[in-house]
Amino acid sequence: MLNTNLLNAMNDQIGKEIESSYLYLSMAAHFEAGNWPGFAQWMKTQNHEEWGHAMKFFDFIITRGGRVVLPAIAQPQSAFESHLAIFEQTLEHEKQVTASIHHLYDLALECKDYASQVFLQWFITEQVEEEKSAAALVETLKTIGDKPSTLIYLDKRVGDRK
Repeated sequence: MLNTNLLNAMNDQIGKEIESSYLYLSMAAHFEAGNWPGFAQWMKTQNHEEWGHAMKFFDFIITRGGRVVLPAIAQPQSAFESHLAIFEQTLEHEKQVTASIHHLYDLALECKDYASQVFLQWFITEQVEEEKSAAALVETLKTIGDKPSTLIYLDKRVGDRK
């Protein structure tokens, strides 16, 4: 059975993962409206990953005999300034998620909940990749600026993300 504080924090994390999913779907909608299908696809892929993360927490809580309690989800932002601003926001958002995962791991350590520590290790590793991916796009966008021809090329490249 999960410690009550850890259970509550994991339920909150489900909400954070779903909020992430929702934010990325909103960013995808923004890119679709601007006829940037590659960037939209990148965000849709991110959306699916975040939803999958929420379900990993959902299933883990159930497996450990806990009760899932879903928090309310706020409406995501729907208007964005630029490609660079979106990916800077993505990077900052991923850093917040990383901090939240680290907090969960700290709670699992305090509770001496070894199963949760092992479970959370996957997320710690995943967040390294999430931040790396977003940071790479931020740096690329800083380098190329708003040059339409280069953005069109990058749109194609990021749309090939698996």
